[in-house]
Amino acid sequence: MIEWLDRFLAVRGLAPHGYCLLWDPTLVWTHVVADGLIAFAYFSIPVVLWRLRALRRDVQFGWLLALFAVFILACGLTHVMGILTLWVPAYGWQALVKVITAMASLATAAVLVPLLPRLVAIPSPAALQAANAALLAEAAEREKAEAMLRQAQKMEAIGQLTGGLAHDFNNLLAVVIGNLDRARRKGPGTEAGARALDHALESAERAARLTDQLLAFARQQPLLPRPHDVNAIVTDLAPLFEQTVGEQIAIRVELDRQCRSAVVDRNQLENAIFNLVINARDAMTGSGTGTLTISTRMAEGGMLELAVRDTGRGMDEQTLERATDPFYTTKPVGKGSGLGLSQVLGTVQQLGGRLDIASAPGTGTTVRMFLPVEREPDTARDERNGDYHPAG
Repeated sequence: MIEWLDRFLAVRGLAPHGYCLLWDPTLVWTHVVADGLIAFAYFSIPVVLWRLRALRRDVQFGWLLALFAVFILACGLTHVMGILTLWVPAYGWQALVKVITAMASLATAAVLVPLLPRLVAIPSPAALQAANAALLAEAAEREKAEAMLRQAQKMEAIGQLTGGLAHDFNNLLAVVIGNLDRARRKGPGTEAGARALDHALESAERAARLTDQLLAFARQQPLLPRPHDVNAIVTDLAPLFEQTVGEQIAIRVELDRQCRSAVVDRNQLENAIFNLVINARDAMTGSGTGTLTISTRMAEGGMLELAVRDTGRGMDEQTLERATDPFYTTKPVGKGSGLGLSQVLGTVQQLGGRLDIASAPGTGTTVRMFLPVEREPDTARDERNGDYHPAG
């Protein structure tokens, strides 16, 4: 085998190709220049293919580019051997290069033919443009549908808000109208009539504060925090709570005399307390009876805790997670705006405090507002601090 290969590759008495051309300079150099240019072109093509593969890793059939590169290199080498054999009769080596080129050609053809259907299936630029246009049209339709959905959600939110506001104002107007009717029957000059007028005035002022609260919510107006005695605020609101929740619900007001004044916006805090009382009342409506507890105490971290606790139906985990979302409500249409707890949360956060809600189905709900307090202890206390026990 080795001897045969030696005879095949060795140069023994053979004339170079130039001899066949009679060493005609024109013929010899025409072959040299032509084969040299062809070899240069063949050798440059694999470099371009390698660069393309390196820059575009996502190109399909990258391995096919490598196979083409081998085939083209072999073709270029045959032309180099054509130049060499003009002066050196290395016909055995030239034959070996042609055998390698033939094998690379056959391998490329064998692989390329089965791939033809897949290569034909590659989208053309026109097909890609058409697909891109279809995607753009679909995206435009989707954006249009999303815009319509957002508009519908806005309208639903506006309707929910309108119904909830109507419900809240109806509650206040019911108190005003009821007390005015009572004052008319009892007579404005009597003690009962005067008390009814006072309650009507308180409810009317509450309605005005609700309007201020909505304006602050819409415009995000800054609050005006001042040191206030929270116990006194709760005590002042206690008679209005009775009018709001009705006779079937018992009210307990438990005030810690050691509480320091909290730095709050009084109007917004009153609105927040009233919102919690309304929610507690609605949670206990239909149960026949219930207890509403409003308490204050000094909590850890030097903050004042104002808690509103009810014995209503409570909330499940999913409802509790969304309880403070704006416009979210579990009440029937027209029975709540879905802004109560979100306004409470916004007020507490603006004051630098935090809100904690604990609830479970059948166990009621406890909402705790943690409010910042004065740095220095109070030196005076309102005489009305202490437990409040409603009449009757």
